Amino acid sequence: MKKTIFLVFCTLLCNTLLADEGMWMINDLDSTDWEKMQSLGLSIPLEQIYNTEKPSIKDAVVQFNGGCTGITVSAKGLIFTNHHCGYDAIQSQSSLEHDYLKDGFVSQIMEEEIPIPGMYVAYLRHSEDITEKILSSVAGLSDENGRYAKIDSLVIAIQDSVNNGNTFTDARVVSYYSDNKYFLHVYENYTDVRMVFAPPSSVGKFGGDTDNWMWPRHTGDFSIFRVYAGKDNKPADFNEENIPHQPRSFAPVSLKGYAEKDYTMTIGYPGHTDRYLSSWGVMQSLKDGNLPRIEVRGAKQEIWRKAMESSDEIRIKYSSKYARSSNYWKYSIGMNRGIERLHVIEKKQELEKEFQSWVEKNPDKKELYGNAIDLIREGYQASSEQQLALTYLSETLLRGTEVIRMATNIINFSPSDSLEKQMDYIQNEIFGPYKDYEPALDQQVLATMMRLAKNNLPSQYLPDAFTKIDKKYKGNYEQFAADLFKKSVIPYPEKLMDMLKDKKKYKKLEKDPAYELAMSCRMSYFDIGGDGIDAITNITEGERLFMAGLQEMQPTKLSPDANFTMRLSYGSVGSYIPFDGAWYDYYTTTKGIFEKYRKNDPEFDVQPEILNLLESKDFGAYGNQLGDMNLCFISNNDITGGNSGSPVFNGKGEVIGLAFDGNWEAMSGDIVYEPKIQKTISVDIRYVLFMVDKWGKCSRLLEELDLSGRK
Repeated sequence: MKKTIFLVFCTLLCNTLLADEGMWMINDLDSTDWEKMQSLGLSIPLEQIYNTEKPSIKDAVVQFNGGCTGITVSAKGLIFTNHHCGYDAIQSQSSLEHDYLKDGFVSQIMEEEIPIPGMYVAYLRHSEDITEKILSSVAGLSDENGRYAKIDSLVIAIQDSVNNGNTFTDARVVSYYSDNKYFLHVYENYTDVRMVFAPPSSVGKFGGDTDNWMWPRHTGDFSIFRVYAGKDNKPADFNEENIPHQPRSFAPVSLKGYAEKDYTMTIGYPGHTDRYLSSWGVMQSLKDGNLPRIEVRGAKQEIWRKAMESSDEIRIKYSSKYARSSNYWKYSIGMNRGIERLHVIEKKQELEKEFQSWVEKNPDKKELYGNAIDLIREGYQASSEQQLALTYLSETLLRGTEVIRMATNIINFSPSDSLEKQMDYIQNEIFGPYKDYEPALDQQVLATMMRLAKNNLPSQYLPDAFTKIDKKYKGNYEQFAADLFKKSVIPYPEKLMDMLKDKKKYKKLEKDPAYELAMSCRMSYFDIGGDGIDAITNITEGERLFMAGLQEMQPTKLSPDANFTMRLSYGSVGSYIPFDGAWYDYYTTTKGIFEKYRKNDPEFDVQPEILNLLESKDFGAYGNQLGDMNLCFISNNDITGGNSGSPVFNGKGEVIGLAFDGNWEAMSGDIVYEPKIQKTISVDIRYVLFMVDKWGKCSRLLEELDLSGRK
């Protein structure tokens, strides 16, 4: 829970929470929430959704590989999630001979399901409010840094006690409401996860970057995996003798579809929201975070895109990297536009004035919360230059350039670890990235990133290596990059392995030009962080005090910011008006694929056999009442990143879709909820099953499901 300067801290929120807003902790919902859900169409009792004594829907929802959500849909551990959540796995198993990204993947028998090294699925087993235990340990402590040091120690002790050396138990103490509340969540991690089914990217990624974050959508964003366990049904590392996991609960799947205003419920693991961010925090996020990120990633992606279009081999290697980079790049663009359009900063300033006025009117509140706003303001104003420098340093060199990241992995190697940990680190962290690495391409990126860093980093935070580099190369970073890739062993696994094996050669590694550059960047990172410690301490204390006061000032219950813990949101299917003179329907059909289709276009091309399949209109149980088939739909559920792959349930607790995106007009939703236009975009479960059945001809998977509405 230690705070680092590059993190944006939560502080303020919008004036009033509306009924459909909120990524709620399931065990924190009260009677008012359940009455609202029932009025929208929920027809099952709370105990069927969340139950601490018996299996419930909660037990079927999984955290998928640390960054997404999935839903268990069969008694044999079958997991539905998004195509983009499984994209790394699909890419990792792809080659020129087996291009699963382009052609898709279908396993017709269990023996064909492909193990994915490093992938895991986490089931939430237990949650406990430990706020009193945590906060009582720091009662009376006025020093903020001392407070967090003591909490950190206690958290580690609690987690270690629960884990008790079990590598498959994952105890996490998580703070809520700006460190005013703490929960212990205990997960069971399953590490034998196998790829079962993936549609071609022409389906799973239809529309590419152009359609990303947009509605209407026609993307079959799904993939299917299976969790395996030991013969005792407990977590176990991959073994050919492992059997399909028998889950505590799995969700039924509906073929009945939906209509406008029908109830929708998502349960998943949203990542991060900043609904309580102050006006100064919002300004810093836009100016010192998003703007440099947009500039740097745009430049890098242009280099990657050209290379990917010219080579299938590079396309396979870089497709997943490009998708990850581009997703947050476009998100940052939309966020900045939304914040400005909705006058979010002005609204935050109004709330800050209201809070301060409330504090000043009550001597007791003034003593408790009187300096909260000042601490926040002073902290953000003092940290602006450091935040900008950290963003540029991270985006250009530390994370933006692969050769520096590889060198950093070598720097981070710990010879004091056990031999097992050392071998695992060498195999996965040091040599793992080479599978999808192209040195000649990274050389181009390095030259561009060096120039961007030089032009944008304040001189006091520019890595020391630039002094020597600029003196020798006089700003010719193309020549510098060429020389680095010629002299360094780090871009080439065979050369690196040869050096690591020889103790005499190994000592020379610190003189390697890529190693030296990475170390210089690392030292600059620490220098920036050191300069911002006092500012971050102020922000941390200010936001904690403000949130505590705000909960007293606000008459309504506040939804905690997302933090990768399980949340429920509820809403309804519905159309919306994105801007004046326009109206968007709540679902799309196959007609849109034919309208968007462009032959040989990397984003909108579709294989002839799939077009023929859709054109035949042999939809059967998966079709709608108009003789077509729904592909995607929208609802006003409140989600964010990490919710990708979250099941969308109807009022009976049946899966009707998988959430995969938000809409462009509401890209500021992580900071401010926009009730009139904020939408969750989901793939219709009937489209998923159609592809499994009609395209994949994989009836064995359908036989595992609890299907309702089968015609």
